[in-house]
Amino acid sequence: MNGVRSTGRYLFRGSILDRTRYLYGPTMRYFEAVARAGSVRGAARELNVASSAVNRQVLSLEDALGVNLFERVGRGLRLSHAGEIMLAHVRRTLGDYAATFSELDALKGLRRGIVRVASVESVSEVMLPQLVRSFRESFNGIHVEVIVAGSDEVSSLVSQGTADIGFTYEPPETDRLQINFRRDMPIGCIMHPDHPLCARETLTLSECLAYPVALPRQGLSLRARLDATMRGSDYPQGSFVESNSLSFMKALARSAEYIAFQTRIGLEQELAEGLLVFRDLMDEPLKRDRFAVVTSSHRGLALAPAMFFDHAVGMLKTQLKGD
Repeated sequence: MNGVRSTGRYLFRGSILDRTRYLYGPTMRYFEAVARAGSVRGAARELNVASSAVNRQVLSLEDALGVNLFERVGRGLRLSHAGEIMLAHVRRTLGDYAATFSELDALKGLRRGIVRVASVESVSEVMLPQLVRSFRESFNGIHVEVIVAGSDEVSSLVSQGTADIGFTYEPPETDRLQINFRRDMPIGCIMHPDHPLCARETLTLSECLAYPVALPRQGLSLRARLDATMRGSDYPQGSFVESNSLSFMKALARSAEYIAFQTRIGLEQELAEGLLVFRDLMDEPLKRDRFAVVTSSHRGLALAPAMFFDHAVGMLKTQLKGD
């Protein structure tokens, strides 16, 4: 039998390594301990078992594999080439177990899992806070981080792995993103109940542009839809305000002078309180703005983000109509 002198502390010590004894026999643990300690006696002291038991397990493993895993160097042991390969496998396996225990602990509330969410502004105003509050009623040990950004940036944050889950509009078609939930939301104009156009049930964009309007800035999915509707025509000069903030545009609309544009998402409170009214726009490009929940297609969700995702999609299916 042969072995290696450890050049550093191995990551999976303490409780994780102790708990693995319930999942498999001692052979793998004993072999890893000898490799780390550089001797059977050192491994036995750490494991608090007899040296003969450690030696027997390692010999049994070598017999089963048909190779020597250690070479004797003085009073210590050094890994053979076959032992290096075996140790890499063992540590990958222990790594998988460490991740599994971490997720199980998060599920039981023993540790704090993390969910990183990127969201467009409209979703962050009412819908996302409701999702977070209801989620944490059941999983209050899980930490939720939220980044509010434009639709393009939300997709980028998810594809880069900075965010686990994204709530956005019109996500790009790319193999780096997976669209897990989608709804086509109509874009409408919003205005104060005293606005002259409020008496109309339906409107067109050109009719709205006869009045002062607040427009989303270039780069937002809403602006792209509005531009497509204009079909190359110019917006009335000097009669509109531009902003990247939906909250700012809603504030202008509440003044009874300006008209703004968005979907009903993010307007829930103002519509319920009668502060604003929503009127459908009949222009074809404005009849749908694709709202989507996206994740990375290159990596699966860990347990905490997966639980949040399932919770969010379940609520969205109830709140938003359509397929």
